[in-house]
Order: sequence, then structure tokens, then C-alpha cells
Amino acid sequence: MTEDLGKLILRVTLGWLILMHGIHKLIHGVSGIEGMIEGIGLPGFLAYTVYIGEVLAPVLLILGFYARVGAALIAVTMVVAIALAHPHELFDLTRFGGWALELQGMFLFTAVALALTGPGRLSINRM
Repeated sequence: MTEDLGKLILRVTLGWLILMHGIHKLIHGVSGIEGMIEGIGLPGFLAYTVYIGEVLAPVLLILGFYARVGAALIAVTMVVAIALAHPHELFDLTRFGGWALELQGMFLFTAVALALTGPGRLSINRM
């Protein structure tokens, strides 16, 4: 039961933190992402796929409804976010010695771990 509780805490925490980014984009739009995508030669409308990774996926994860899919979508979203917005920071350290992409890395690897382990019994799919 403690493993299931731990997975629930991870799911809700990651889902909530990513969902806040999605809500910000729902309110303020995705023009910044659109510019980055167009800057690498892709069509700007692809920016709207961020809503899948930052709104739909976190909701799936929080509920534990197809949580592995939600976690995998978040992991893909984080890989794209790192590639678009932070490629020059991949091997950088902060002035305090931490990895410059600690937050993005934590989101990415937590999502990968949840995609591999599943949501646990405290989820819609398992009840």
C-alpha cells in the first residue's frame, strides 16, 4: 500500500506542476512556442500540441486514467521543451553547482519513471 501511496503522490505532484504550465498557456497563449517552432522550420500550428502534453496528459496522470500514457506524453513534452528552449543549457551548471536544467530533468525523469511503473492501485484504472 505504501508503494501505491508513493505513486499517487508522484502522479499528483508531477501532474499538478505540469498542469500549471498548461493553464498559463491556456490563458496567455502559445505564441512564444510558436515562434520557437517556426524558428526551426516547422509549421507554427504545432505549438498547439503543447496542450496535449501540458493539459490533457497531466489530467490523465492526476486521475490515474491511462496514467502511463499521460506520463509518456509529459516525457515527450519535456524532451521537446528542452530541445526547443534549453539546448544550450544541457551541460551547464548553475552558479551554485546544480544542473541548469534540474527542474526540466526532474519533470522528464519522473514522467519516465511513472510511465514505466504505472499509476499504482490508487487510480481510476485500478479501482
